[in-house]
Amino acid sequence: MTMSPQALLLDTNILLAALIDPDRLPEEAQTRLRDPANSVFFSAASIWEIAIKRSLGREDFGFMPEDIQHLAQETGFTELPIRSDHCYRITDLPWHHRDPFDRLLVCQAISLPAYLLTSDAFLKKYSELVQVVGMK
Repeated sequence: MTMSPQALLLDTNILLAALIDPDRLPEEAQTRLRDPANSVFFSAASIWEIAIKRSLGREDFGFMPEDIQHLAQETGFTELPIRSDHCYRITDLPWHHRDPFDRLLVCQAISLPAYLLTSDAFLKKYSELVQVVGMK
């Protein structure tokens, strides 16, 4: 089965799994990420979130944000900057979810447009572009 090319935006959990432990992702997700026809994006918001969690001393964030950024780029993922027009959309976004990083990622996915791959089922309420990926 061949799929048409897709733009994919990874939330922070999916980004980290794809880079550090890809076997946590289902085979279908791994295939989509490896498909050279797809454009895979990671947001500067994810790097910002990683930096904050690292600064808080979270044990599950024992890596440096710049290492994740470089590894993502070496993997062939494209960094998506945070633009003002991404932020404008937040004013109209319902409050289904309170996490500011996830809310920004939803707005970025809608702006591109791209499918937002996430492990957070609550985000599905925002858009048909949000696709929940079960993690092992």
